Amino acid sequence: MCVICGCSTGTPGAVHQHGRDSDPAHAHPHDHGDLHYGQGPARVSVPGMSQARAIRLEADVLGANQRIADANRAHFAGHGVVAYNLVSSPGSGKTTLLCATIEALKVRAPGLPVGVIEGDQQTTNDADRIRATGAPAIQINTGKGCHLDAPMIAEAFARLPLHGHHHHGHHHHGDAPEHDHAHAADPSLLMIENVGNLVCPAMWDLGERAKIAILSVTEGEDKPIKYPDMFAAARLMVLTKVDLLPHLDFDVAQCIAFAQRVNPDIEVLLVSAKTGVGMDAWMDWLLQDTGR
Repeated sequence: MCVICGCSTGTPGAVHQHGRDSDPAHAHPHDHGDLHYGQGPARVSVPGMSQARAIRLEADVLGANQRIADANRAHFAGHGVVAYNLVSSPGSGKTTLLCATIEALKVRAPGLPVGVIEGDQQTTNDADRIRATGAPAIQINTGKGCHLDAPMIAEAFARLPLHGHHHHGHHHHGDAPEHDHAHAADPSLLMIENVGNLVCPAMWDLGERAKIAILSVTEGEDKPIKYPDMFAAARLMVLTKVDLLPHLDFDVAQCIAFAQRVNPDIEVLLVSAKTGVGMDAWMDWLLQDTGR
């Protein structure tokens, strides 16, 4: 349902001040004739669809997704699963970082079960790379879809061996945490690698503990203000490929300032999967809710 993916993250139906009394794409005199299709009430333009209809559609679709996400979250909590949703542009190095992280966790937290759900439009290339580390991975191919959604995660999680770690035969996504309270001290880690896209995954809750925005220093330091919904939704920004900084003009301080502008509470880590710089701090962050 990507007709709605350009919309606001947390406020379906909210009316914004800009463009209510005029054509949402109307150019203001001072902006060189630029077009702003995101200033109508729905913050998105869909050909042949009114802004009001787009808002209703967004509320309906996101509401249905949210119910499944809430069930996923309860299910994860009941089974001691700490789930993270990794989001980024294509080519940020998500999979490389994830493979290096799994290898490092074998040393840092031996015996901690780690499972991966891998989202791409096509191919199983990334899931195959994950499986080569020995970690179980389920590939979700979204076809034309540009993000993972909560029902996809529910179905994929049921297929992971991680799923059988605590639940002893229960298959109810809404299981209350107390059903498995005795097992809650035996945690596992679920890493969800979303489709490479800094727009649409921002608004889709999967039931994760947190969204983690991964930004390579080979990208622009202005990404957080170009894609504010994503960085506003993320709890952590990981700057990757920092081993390349000597060869680039990337301004780390400016990038962090931009991220803090859209999300004053965002945490930031600098990591190189290639050299291992920052990996200990990254694992500290990932393990903080697992008791390891």
